[in-house]
Amino acid sequence: MNVLGIDIGGSGIKGAPVDTEAGKLIDERLRIPTPEPSGPEAVAAAVAEIQRHFGWNGPVGVTFPGVVMDGVVRTAANVDRSWIGVDAAALFGGATVLNDADAAGVAEMEFGHGRDERGTVLMLTFGTGIGSALFRAGELVPNTELGHLELHGKDAEHRASARAREEHDLSWEKWAERVQEYLEHVEMLFSPSLIVIGGGASKKADKFLPHITLRTPVVPAGLQNEAGIIGAALAARP
Repeated sequence: MNVLGIDIGGSGIKGAPVDTEAGKLIDERLRIPTPEPSGPEAVAAAVAEIQRHFGWNGPVGVTFPGVVMDGVVRTAANVDRSWIGVDAAALFGGATVLNDADAAGVAEMEFGHGRDERGTVLMLTFGTGIGSALFRAGELVPNTELGHLELHGKDAEHRASARAREEHDLSWEKWAERVQEYLEHVEMLFSPSLIVIGGGASKKADKFLPHITLRTPVVPAGLQNEAGIIGAALAARP
């Protein structure tokens, strides 16, 4: 079945129709820069533009960069705080709405490197922030938001996200030191059997993952930065 997946991020909103049986995009994705300010009405207009672009009238899944419970936004770290308390599912015309990293993790568990992995799997997305999706025996523990774990007195994503690398003009090797520190922390907390690295940084995995050494296997997302779109579509399958 084909479902439109839309992935809302701190810097861009991306969408494409997805073949949910194959886990693949069936059309070239459309990316729109995230509006500034990124309030509900402006973001909803961008989501509607993506739907119009594809002439879409079927089911829609949408990711959001924060905690989402029953379609309602509870946190908004990397978009406008006016989102908190908004019924995003209603705002997006009845779409299925879930946390962005959770969506990426769902896709990776079904079609990527998490497939057939029955232990504890941790998907971490490195982009504007750090998103997380935690799975035990294939089941998602939703809304973990592990990018907000405290390191050196501040949110980990302020030190180790892809945006932090750019803002501090860090080399890939220097940034890898910060990522290593963060990964050691989550490894200690959860003892995962596999860590999957997604988000925009996954496209450049060869530049930093060789500098990462953990007991836990660490692999780049097989679906790379399309995982959020695919996961949103999977969540909205009838």
